[in-house]
Amino acid sequence: MIIKREYLAKVRNKSFIIMTFLSPILMVGMVVLIAYLTSLNDSEKKVVAVLNNSDFFATDFTTTDDMAYFRFFNLDLQQSKDSVENMGYSGLLFIPDSTSLEETAKNTYFYSKDAPSSMLLKQLESVIQDRLREKKLKDLGVSTKDFASVRSTFEINTATYAGQKNLKGINEIKAGIGGAFGYLIMMFIIIYGGFVMRSVIEEKTSRIIEVIISSVKPFQLMLGKIIGTALAGVTQFGIWIISVGLLFLIALAFLDIDVSSLTAGQDMIKGMAGDMAPPIPTANETINLYSQEVFKIPFLMLSVFFLIYFVLGYLIYSSIYAAIGAAVDNETDTQQFIFPIILPLMLAIYVGFFSVFGNPHGPIAVGFSLFPLTSPIVMMMRLPEGIGDGGVPLWQVLSSITFLIVTFIGIVWLAAKIYRIGILMYGKKQSYKELYKWLKY
Repeated sequence: MIIKREYLAKVRNKSFIIMTFLSPILMVGMVVLIAYLTSLNDSEKKVVAVLNNSDFFATDFTTTDDMAYFRFFNLDLQQSKDSVENMGYSGLLFIPDSTSLEETAKNTYFYSKDAPSSMLLKQLESVIQDRLREKKLKDLGVSTKDFASVRSTFEINTATYAGQKNLKGINEIKAGIGGAFGYLIMMFIIIYGGFVMRSVIEEKTSRIIEVIISSVKPFQLMLGKIIGTALAGVTQFGIWIISVGLLFLIALAFLDIDVSSLTAGQDMIKGMAGDMAPPIPTANETINLYSQEVFKIPFLMLSVFFLIYFVLGYLIYSSIYAAIGAAVDNETDTQQFIFPIILPLMLAIYVGFFSVFGNPHGPIAVGFSLFPLTSPIVMMMRLPEGIGDGGVPLWQVLSSITFLIVTFIGIVWLAAKIYRIGILMYGKKQSYKELYKWLKY
């Protein structure tokens, strides 16, 4: 009866209904908006004025797709600064007159209204650096033609033993997707755990709790609140997963993308294992390769484990939230207890990102994915690699789930001791020392 009451109270709430159906649209819209604004920001062409008083760099700074150069003649430095500021250019590159190329480069300055972006400076520095390198190689007897060949970059091709081409950065993309799942778990644990805590505080301050526990045991009341709120969260997640899936299909149809093309065409990324290296793909083929790799991420499996780890993580933390709600008289008094609860979740996010991105199978990543208070987040960061060969070993997944279940049972038992005493305690601010005494009763 308690589970049913808590569940219906949550799902019938107008704000719950609105956010359940509106959140997927807002999330997809936010991603589209960020992508659109980023494209607008990156599409702005930068204009740099060049005042070259030297005999060097006469033809080095040439206009590109994202950078334009405007040359000043017969102006001094101050006049050039004033002109650039009035015209709203990105800045002024001043190249003084010196006897040598090295001295000229050393005394070159870039003036701008505000601190320039690192990307802009890198583009200017690369031009000057290439010119210095060419000069040094010429002094060693290397011709301009030979220098052009020296400047060519090299990227090593990578492939699996079966001959399937590996894509650079795909592991980071997978870790980012897993990190997003882990971050959602952290946020929802905090949100739904807060629901339980506020519900307990509300019933306690209104003295309804005294009537309720005359009919049910405190443990039944606490567990009913936790499970009822968890079911409401699972219901909301289920609707979100279906909604996001439908929005994804609508987006594919709107963008005229053939889903079958993302799962087909594997010949493009397979070479002759042990014979020759896979051919270097074109730009469009590279985009298609990344689309195929992202599409092959087991999102259905991730969604299932997302629900499992959310529920288990939520059950652990919500038990603590319920105990805190029973120990205090108002929400203000909860602040001293909240930070120690959130700390493991924050630690899981930050340490998880650093460890999983660097080495998803390293001891730190494995340890945090097995430790019950951090495993729901860190394990979700590792799961995009899959389970089994090349991914997370099955024993680690099963171990982390087992540890979560055992931890939940232990924490519920401890939280129930605090809960059954705290719900009838009024007018006194509790401390950690007092809570420890309650555990002995």
